[in-house]
Amino acid sequence: MTLSAEHRELLEDTERVARKLQPLAGTAEPGAVNRPLLAGLGEHGLLSRLFRREDDGYGAVSAMDLCLLREGLARYCTEAETALALQGLGSYPILSAGSTKLADAWLPQVADGSAVAGFAITEPEAGSDLGSLALAATRDGDGFRLTGEKVYISNAPDADVYSVFARTTPGAGTKGITAFAVPASAKGLNGERLAMLAPHPIGRLTFDEVFVPAEHVLGQVDDGMRVARRTLNLFRPSVGAFAVGMGQAALDAAVAHTRTREAFGKALREFQAVSHQLADVATRLKAARLLVHSAAEAYDSGTADVASAAAMAKVFATEAAQQAVDVAIQVHGARALEQGHLLEHLYREVRAPRIYEGASEIQREIIARDLFRS
Repeated sequence: MTLSAEHRELLEDTERVARKLQPLAGTAEPGAVNRPLLAGLGEHGLLSRLFRREDDGYGAVSAMDLCLLREGLARYCTEAETALALQGLGSYPILSAGSTKLADAWLPQVADGSAVAGFAITEPEAGSDLGSLALAATRDGDGFRLTGEKVYISNAPDADVYSVFARTTPGAGTKGITAFAVPASAKGLNGERLAMLAPHPIGRLTFDEVFVPAEHVLGQVDDGMRVARRTLNLFRPSVGAFAVGMGQAALDAAVAHTRTREAFGKALREFQAVSHQLADVATRLKAARLLVHSAAEAYDSGTADVASAAAMAKVFATEAAQQAVDVAIQVHGARALEQGHLLEHLYREVRAPRIYEGASEIQREIIARDLFRS
């Protein structure tokens, strides 16, 4: 599968922006939203690529463009990649299911980096099992009161608006969930940051009878899982693209190191035990990239098996990237374990994608169900 000239240009432009933004990485407090970095993404036009202004509202970025944006940023600046991805994940439910008024209120600010969006679905007792969501949304006049807790929430507690998924019908599983747009200023909404292995802006939110007006419902009442699935199906292939970008960065570092580093009188690359490992990594990354692009094309064309294709891309690419980083560290030796080394950074960054937006085990379950579907 060969990228079009337009797609190659997008990838190359994104990589150039990533290099420019790299000095801003790590300048924010660990676990906090890096607003100068978001402003930079907005200034260079990458955030605005997540949305298309149309006559009747907004259209989403294509899955292929999203994958290229995430791969290009991840190769040279993982923090910029994560900032862009979390903005998209948090705002896509508003774009796809919110009213024109809601979209006009938030999307232009998200696109220029002046407002931060979060995606709030996971709970302490409901991770991959979305049918167990317990955050309660009870009717209160012309609106709802939200009570409960969310955890591992993107950009929390620093976001300005959250796409929140809450239970409106008890005992109805995934059919009793509703999506809401909840501004951070809502009375009764509080949160705290969580210290993660990689210092991403991830936190906990508590809802103490937070009032949300009916016009902030995203989509239809009790149909929030449709909003969530639509969002996750778009972003899952691009998680694979994020992983491919990190894996490529690790391979680049390993090739450069083994080309010049000598041991026992010859360059490391001349040892077959080293060069063949790198050959395997390159092969897996190539296969991962093809799976990611295939899943993106499936999404963009409306293919029926998009969920299975996205799951294949995510599970294969994230695990291939994990191996790429591990091999790169092994050929570097102890220096790659020093804090501040690129590979030490990638080692912490590459682990999370195998869990979030559906762990590898969940992706395999999606694939298996598709195999045995009658």
